[in-house]
Amino acid sequence: MRDPEMDELRRTKRKKPPHSTLEKISELILPGIVYKFLFSPASEFPVARLFMGAVFGAFSGSALFLGLMHNISMSNFHRVIAGYVFVAACVLGGMFSSFFRCTVLLMFPSMLGSRGQAYLMVFVLHGLYQGPMSNIQNNVQDVAYSLSCNIDLQISHSKIMWRAVTEPFVEVLQDIVHDNVKLQREAQNVSRQFQGIRDEVMGQYGYDSQNSIAAGNSTQEQYAAKTMMRCDYVVNQGIDRCQQWFSAKWEECMDTVKSPVINHFLCVPMKFEFLCNVMRVMTPWCKEEIPVEGNFGQIFDKLNFSISKLGEQFTTNVVLQKLDQSMYGVTVLQNEFRNELSRSFQEKRDVVEQIAKIVQMLLSFTFITIFTSAFGYTQQYIRDIRFDNVYITTYFRQIDTRRKRAGKRYLLPLKKAERRSFVDPWSFKIHPRELKLVIAGLVQVVSLALFVSVILATDGILYHIFNIIRRHTFTEYSLTSSHDIRIDVDGESMLAKLLRKTIGAFNTSSKLDIQSSNQQCLPQPRALSQTDYLWTILPLLLMGLMCCLQVYTNRLRRVITTFYFPKREKRRILFLYNLQIQRRISYVNRQCKRLRRRRIPPNVVLSMLLSPLERLGCRFCWCWVCEEFVRQSQAVQCPAPHCTALYCLQCWTDMSSCYVCSVHTQRESQDSDSDTDVYYVN
Repeated sequence: MRDPEMDELRRTKRKKPPHSTLEKISELILPGIVYKFLFSPASEFPVARLFMGAVFGAFSGSALFLGLMHNISMSNFHRVIAGYVFVAACVLGGMFSSFFRCTVLLMFPSMLGSRGQAYLMVFVLHGLYQGPMSNIQNNVQDVAYSLSCNIDLQISHSKIMWRAVTEPFVEVLQDIVHDNVKLQREAQNVSRQFQGIRDEVMGQYGYDSQNSIAAGNSTQEQYAAKTMMRCDYVVNQGIDRCQQWFSAKWEECMDTVKSPVINHFLCVPMKFEFLCNVMRVMTPWCKEEIPVEGNFGQIFDKLNFSISKLGEQFTTNVVLQKLDQSMYGVTVLQNEFRNELSRSFQEKRDVVEQIAKIVQMLLSFTFITIFTSAFGYTQQYIRDIRFDNVYITTYFRQIDTRRKRAGKRYLLPLKKAERRSFVDPWSFKIHPRELKLVIAGLVQVVSLALFVSVILATDGILYHIFNIIRRHTFTEYSLTSSHDIRIDVDGESMLAKLLRKTIGAFNTSSKLDIQSSNQQCLPQPRALSQTDYLWTILPLLLMGLMCCLQVYTNRLRRVITTFYFPKREKRRILFLYNLQIQRRISYVNRQCKRLRRRRIPPNVVLSMLLSPLERLGCRFCWCWVCEEFVRQSQAVQCPAPHCTALYCLQCWTDMSSCYVCSVHTQRESQDSDSDTDVYYVN
């Protein structure tokens, strides 16, 4: 029978050391059963692995679904159905596919890498819309509404002032409308009373009617002719009455004096009838002295026409017509201007909201790119043995230590010229290959930071301008108006009564005293809160931090893939070690060929630009092998008299002689072909 202690000893001796740092740490801190479950072959613990895979798929599927769909509009029913289907697919993937589990875990390093920066960039753009850009739009809209309100206030004041001016006239017209019957009665009385004047002017009396007047003459000529005829008629009547008087007195005288002779002698003066012709001297006087104004006929005609119209049926009707107001070249009403302004801003807001929805969808699609990036890394890791195979891992060191103990050719420590091709996962120093990625990310962050600064500065400047407008455009309005009109028309004549009915309506009085201000029309600009600034600036700071941390998170991708594909990782490390052994064998030949092809020192342009500083004792040197800067005190120059090659101390130690001027016949192998070179990925 076998001794149990001997069997345990044999198993201990056969136990291989961990090939990765993750496995070493897990062995130290995790319980034995957990460590065995994690790093044992897939054939062990099948039920537990399926259960844990299902749990992992459920949690990862829920997280992925929330990240993908929280910004996409969808009904609750369809969202629940899609969620169940998606999570079920992730559960199946977690149970049966290590490729899926590896891809999901690789998303976390990708989130801290370039894909995460892209997600944060879109998030920053979304924050800009929600914060400063939306605030700028609201402040501009508030100022526009303030302008509209001030215009409405000015229009209201103008209406009040216009109403105060026009109300007396409107009241007069309304009084005339109300006194329609009375005015008509007075007008008829005026027409009846004017009839006497009309008969006096137009009547045919006071002269001999046998003398006709031309009907085609004007009223002025007819009235002048009638006046002259009346004057002549009066003179003739006076002469006739004078002659009748002399005849009557002659008869009386003859009857009184009976003596035939004496009575003729004494009564002879009664025969002086020719004295009556003295009255004919009045005819020239009538032509010259009787006043008939030159425009009497025209005035009479107009007055006669007016009195005739006044005597007709008198009706009044007041019609007020409201004309459209013209603003800014467009005929719009006051309410239409406000509605047009609101509609214009609403259209712009709808456009911006559509852009915001597109940005939200981009957030979801950016989250998808994180998954596709992790998927692509896993796929390339499995298919391409050269993909991201540049790390000095624990297994790489174990191989080198084993070969060193066996007395075979080994690689560590690497030569200085070889260090540019490898990355130490435990080194905090950023490798030159990784530095390019960091610089590209920082340039992107700085560009975005400048854009954000411009937007924030614009928002701040507009806020201060609008705030100054609010503080210095406060206006108080004082509308005062008063009038007291009193028109007294005395007399009881026809015209006096008519004037009292018309002009008397202007006897009005009013008083207007309105105090107002544009306080309610002042803009109320809003400044960004500290929360808005934090939501805008913190993602930028996080992007800058991620630019530096992505170097180290990218190194975690190899750790995750190593955990799920340990055999693939061993083959990759063996390939890398053997490839580097071949390069080491041909190291001398390769460096010799490279240096002889060059024949000029590195960084020639930079050396020429800095050559004036050599006069001050500052000489800048670069190693011909590793092309790194070397202090003049530490540089090693080739001892050959005509050779100008410079080396750093370590490269000179690795090469042991100058490859520029010496002759080497070592031809053990050729340079490695580019198809077998390994490369670093971001």
